[in-house]
Amino acid sequence: MMEKILTRNIAVENSHRISAYIASGGYEALKTVLNDLSPDEVTDIVKNSGLRGRGGAGFPAGVKWGFVPKETDKLKYLVCNADESEPGTFKDRLILDNDPHMMLEGIAIASYAIGANTAFIYIRGEFAAQTLILNEAIEEMKEKGFLGKNILSSGYDLDIIITRGAGAYICGEETALLTSLEGKRGYPRIKPPFPAVAGYLNSPTIVNNVETLCCVPHIISRGADWFKSIGTEMSSGPKLYCVSGHVRNPGVFELPMGTPLKELIFEHAGGVLHNRKLKAVIPGGSSTSVLKADEIDIAMDFDSVAAAGSMLGSAGIIVMDEQTDMVDACYNLSRFYAHESCGQCTPCREGVPWMTMILGRITNGKGGRRDIDLLLDICKSIERKTICPFGDAAVAPVKSYIDKFREEFDYYVENKKSMVQENEKSDIVAN
Repeated sequence: MMEKILTRNIAVENSHRISAYIASGGYEALKTVLNDLSPDEVTDIVKNSGLRGRGGAGFPAGVKWGFVPKETDKLKYLVCNADESEPGTFKDRLILDNDPHMMLEGIAIASYAIGANTAFIYIRGEFAAQTLILNEAIEEMKEKGFLGKNILSSGYDLDIIITRGAGAYICGEETALLTSLEGKRGYPRIKPPFPAVAGYLNSPTIVNNVETLCCVPHIISRGADWFKSIGTEMSSGPKLYCVSGHVRNPGVFELPMGTPLKELIFEHAGGVLHNRKLKAVIPGGSSTSVLKADEIDIAMDFDSVAAAGSMLGSAGIIVMDEQTDMVDACYNLSRFYAHESCGQCTPCREGVPWMTMILGRITNGKGGRRDIDLLLDICKSIERKTICPFGDAAVAPVKSYIDKFREEFDYYVENKKSMVQENEKSDIVAN
């Protein structure tokens, strides 16, 4: 059993208070950084640890920090992305509720490494309770001298500002987040230039996820080699896996990167609810391609899940049992993406609601023979033709559900009803 690292304080009384965090060794890494290490040395340690971003893309965090120009007269910024809104994902909220100082220490260290004196926490609008917790935590930081002017007499200044989003899913995408942070409508931007060069107010900006930043103090305290000793060669460190859906014990599980998906579902999450058979699994949040039951013998790290034709994403694992109507599940996800499209790119603005309309027609028994192929044709018209990855995210469920459960779509069109419901009726009669 792996030592708990990111969730080690959760069971501690008043774990959200700075006293509990300091009692567990908190802020020692920040002291080390400010007293003994240069910004470049901090970046090198994180780079050598192999830490990859936990928000979904999996880009190496230290490499990202290294893209910030050193010779510039522009201000630099660090942004913590706490806009957790991917369906099936609830790991960052666990940290915000129970151990906010771990994230705040990570923010302070990352800000020092890139030369930022202002950091933002962009938090999901619905996280009102978590915003209050963070406000109190920041005040505690200031009282202890870990934030403000001349932190710990090091000469380094840092301010942390909390900004609440308005509940738009698209603002989890880093350029849309930055646009929103500037007070504008949350439209994504074309890359390049990347935010590390031209981000908030056209200044160098690093955007890191909550879980990513929480890994940083531990890497500084225990070293890059210790971090690399956890997980796989290409995906190092601990990981927070969210498991939800048709399982007996849903929740967040801290395990090494590369933990087998079967182990997560059948051991940690207690197996499929009501002893039913497993039908499908979404491995990394709703925007990742679905896997069939016979495709889940994989390790949960970035490269293994990609090799299986999906993505680790946010590690939001959604389990579906044999009674799940996959066409209706696809329709449900499509409705979400149609509602959340920002509307900037025509293929996404027009194509995603069109897909939703067709899926609704099919699930209501009014689908035609051409509808399934039409859905796939619309997917082609959206995929890789939008400014941000949202179009691809909306397409992935539709394409993968049709590809892997085509017989259920065909049954709906031919019989004007669900194959799953018919099978359930047959089972009842047989019994």
